[in-house]
Parts: sequence; structure tokens; C-alpha cells
Amino acid sequence: MSAGTYAPKPGAAPLGRMIGAQTALETRMLLRNGEQLLLTVIIPSLLLVLFSTVDIIDTGAGKSVDFLAPGILALAVMSTAFTGQAIATGFERRYGVLKRLGASPLPRWALMTSKTLAVLVTEVLQVVLLTVIALALGWSPHGNPLAVLFLLVLGTAAFSGLGLLMAGTLKAEATLAAANLVFLLLLVAGGVIVPMDKFPGGVRSVLEALPISALSDGLRTVLQDGASMPWGDLGILAVWSVLGLGAAARFFRWE
Repeated sequence: MSAGTYAPKPGAAPLGRMIGAQTALETRMLLRNGEQLLLTVIIPSLLLVLFSTVDIIDTGAGKSVDFLAPGILALAVMSTAFTGQAIATGFERRYGVLKRLGASPLPRWALMTSKTLAVLVTEVLQVVLLTVIALALGWSPHGNPLAVLFLLVLGTAAFSGLGLLMAGTLKAEATLAAANLVFLLLLVAGGVIVPMDKFPGGVRSVLEALPISALSDGLRTVLQDGASMPWGDLGILAVWSVLGLGAAARFFRWE
């Protein structure tokens, strides 16, 4: 054998390559999971069509779809970044997948980054699908696209951090129950399909500080009212992003 034919290079791959490979794997796993697709695609689409075509809830003046579409986009972000990711990561942790990843050169924060990037890829597909459905139902969006992008990114970061925090600290069964319960509660009380002015003043003040409420209200302020930049909602989402991702990075346990 000539010199240089076999030249192993032990050690970790470059960090960027590791994050890219893990992101691609996480994205494939999300898109192949039937239960995840039910949660992230089918339920938001059905809610959008149902509440836009059937007069169930008074959404105020104007077409129902103009009020509902931004809220459903916010729900899609929560379903993917929080509920779906929390459940999937919780069971990966239970079955020892994360324990094995913990023994690899991939840092804990890089794993969280990869999962968040995979969520962003999935959300792009969600946004395209829901936008097409909403436009077919007569939606007339307008506003600053850059503001929408900021809201979606910050909302994803906030929900991703909270989902990873739950999955990394609770048992898988507890994560499954808690994530689904939070999803249902915030669907009703987060300004997604029920206007916030339907709630009493004291309760409304608390609910408006939640990330789903800030994301729903921010998207609605831009896409329905035409505002340029909803700084208040962006600030709430930024605070939740820092708190959620910081707590997840600090308290996430591999097993």
C-alpha cells in the first residue's frame, strides 16, 4: 500500500457541517411523521376553512378570513415549533436517541439550533399552504413583509425554546399530555380564532402577554390593519425567545 492511501482524520467534523447534517435529518423526520403532519398541516388547514366558511364566531367587521388567516399562521408556528417538537424530542429522549447524540461531538446548543432550523423549513411549507388556502377563501393581506418575517422568526424561536425546555425536563408521557393541553388552551385563549376583546379585561391583560397572543396580534396588525412594524408584539416575542432558549440550553437533560 502506497503512502497516503489510508489517512484517517479522527475528530469532529466542522461545526457548520454537523449542524447542517443534523438539520437535514430533523427535517426529514418531521415530514415523514404522520402524527406530526396531522398536527402541523391538517388541523390548521381544517380550522381555517371551517371558521372562514361557517359563521360560528363573531370576528368583527370585515371578512372572517381576514381575521382568521393571521391567527391560523400563528397556530401553525406553535403547532410545529412547540407542540410537535416537544412531543418528538420528548420521546427521542425517552428512547435514548438524545443520549447517543449527547455522546457525539454535537454540542447541546447545536442540537437545539438544528431542531429550530428544521422547524423553520417545515414552517415555510406550512405558510405557503395556508396562504394558498386563505387566498382561495378571499383573504386580502397587506402590510410590511419584513415585519411578518420578524414575527414568524421570533415566534419560532420563542416556541422552540419552550418546547425544548418541556421535552428536556419532563418525562415523555408528561410532555405528550402537557404539550397537547397547552395547544388546546392557547388555541381557544390565544387570540387565534376568538378575538381577545371577548375576554374580561383582567384576563385579557394576562393572555396578551403570551407568545401565541403576541404572534397572532402582531400578524393581524400587519396583515389586516397594514401596520409597518408591531414593536410591542415583537418585544414580547423577543423576551419569550431569550427566556425559552436560555432556559432550554441551561436545563435540557439528555436522558
